Amino acid sequence: MVSFLQSQPLWLSGLLLVGLPTGLAMLGPILIRRWVPLDRLTANNEVAGFKFAVVGVLYAVLLAFAIIVVWEKFTDADNIVAREAGAATNVYRLSYGMAEAPPATSLRARLSDYLAATISDDWPAMEHANESSSARRALDAVYGSVLVSLSAQSHSALVAEILHQLDEITQARRARLAAADGTVPGVIWPVLFGGAAATIGFTFFFGTQNLLAQSLMTGLLSVMILSGLFIVLVIDRPFSGAVTVKPDALAKVLAEFGPTPAAH
Repeated sequence: MVSFLQSQPLWLSGLLLVGLPTGLAMLGPILIRRWVPLDRLTANNEVAGFKFAVVGVLYAVLLAFAIIVVWEKFTDADNIVAREAGAATNVYRLSYGMAEAPPATSLRARLSDYLAATISDDWPAMEHANESSSARRALDAVYGSVLVSLSAQSHSALVAEILHQLDEITQARRARLAAADGTVPGVIWPVLFGGAAATIGFTFFFGTQNLLAQSLMTGLLSVMILSGLFIVLVIDRPFSGAVTVKPDALAKVLAEFGPTPAAH
């Protein structure tokens, strides 16, 4: 169910998770009133109100914690891509300081291939929490270009810095692939959905003279709770779904340096 909702367009997943359940929740007090008299519901308001406060606070803490965690991970994923793009830019610029032109041109070409493979192959693969073998091979080729073609300069400070920046790219890619698998463990989802249902359903058993007002209050509570749950669901996997981290930073680096390395 979670994977299905995450794969849908934003409007459809919002309708299925927030809109439709809220409509059903607003019908809850009306249906309960048909089976349980108002005086019996009203007699339990004081005790039910105390219990509802406890349940509501516990679920609010859990939901708020989940929102904070997934938001931080989503921001971290965006920063990882920016760090990878920054390291790639550094390699491009450092390559112009190399003494021999052919190895430098080869390095830039291999790095361009890696960025292109990352954008075209790695990103679609990460939508399914996988990685692209072509992007991995392209990164290996970048290392090979440095280690083989530049063996004569292997002790230079310039080559050492290029290797350091390649290590930054490798670590950023590894962190990016790890983030694609999502943040919320599978065991937490039933607790989040079950807690939302229990908290909203608790309001069905209060008794008020104005049934319409009670139904509207239940609907408002449902919108607030399910909207928070919707945020967790949408940004849990930062590289798939309707709200994702895009490879724009890498694409800008490729557009600036990659297509015509010999022209610089």
